[in-house]
Amino acid sequence: IGADGVRAAVAMVRDSRQHPDVRTGSSVRGAIDTVMVAAEQAVADAARRTTSRRDLSRRDHFAEVSPELGVLDEAAFDDLLEREPDEALGLLAELHGATDEQLRRRARQLAGRVVVDLARHGTRAHRGVGRIRRRAGVEGDVDVDASLEAIVAARRGARPVAADELVVASWQRPDTSVCLLVDRSGSMHGERLATAALAAAAVVLRAPGSCSVVAFAEDAVVVQPLGGARRPEDVVDDVLRLRGHGVTDLGLALRTARTQLEHAHGRRLTVLLSDCRATSGGDHLDDAAALDELRILAPAGDDADARALAEALGVACTTFDGPSSVPDALSAALAP
Repeated sequence: IGADGVRAAVAMVRDSRQHPDVRTGSSVRGAIDTVMVAAEQAVADAARRTTSRRDLSRRDHFAEVSPELGVLDEAAFDDLLEREPDEALGLLAELHGATDEQLRRRARQLAGRVVVDLARHGTRAHRGVGRIRRRAGVEGDVDVDASLEAIVAARRGARPVAADELVVASWQRPDTSVCLLVDRSGSMHGERLATAALAAAAVVLRAPGSCSVVAFAEDAVVVQPLGGARRPEDVVDDVLRLRGHGVTDLGLALRTARTQLEHAHGRRLTVLLSDCRATSGGDHLDDAAALDELRILAPAGDDADARALAEALGVACTTFDGPSSVPDALSAALAP
């Protein structure tokens, strides 16, 4: 469900509040639930595409991690993760879509734990620059100078100072809403798919309740709508099930991000995780320019199109070496 689908869901909810035959209209939650139902169907459709054991066996280290049908040796995987983290994560992403049902089930369970744990290790992004705000009658540190007149007056009257007479100083951070666009086109397999899952988990952990995650190819699937509340493990599972498939429509992805963020307050940031090699949808520069703020994350060594797009728009482009480097790269992208 792309930008048009999201707008249709929002319009349906608004119409339900105004229709004369509807006594009680739907809440905003209704639009979010409608988007999630459409996303669940897209994920279920994508999950039907699986990878045979024969094809998986072409990957390095497959035999040591899965020595026989239905087996996933977690000790062997942990050892590989310690030695070659990016290779291990890429293999796990492929096992997540195995035709072997038992192996696929075990890989899904392991991926949720491992990816979310790794996503937590990145440096927490600053959610805007904090500023001291002085107000009356709220929690914070008393500003003695600003409250001095009220304190003196209270003492003269032999009464306690009322809370609303005191001026306090508290830190206030501007709200930041983030939409992460993860490329799930045909080029996104193995390590790149693991990278998308790690980035999704990192965003959900760093901006709970104020983030959106969209997986795109020729369509755009809203895995986590803005204002939704899903466990990071569930978001990871869906991103990995939406395995590399189809062409890349950057314009659709960017329009969907704009729709997701259009009602957000404060800073509205879109993070595009892609090689930015558009193969469908025509010119996307106008769609990118319409966003409030855009940052690009691209794979090192395959970042030429991403850097060209960043240069054309005057935005930052950060590269990453592999899945394990994504949390730090994402923190840099989220910085003010």
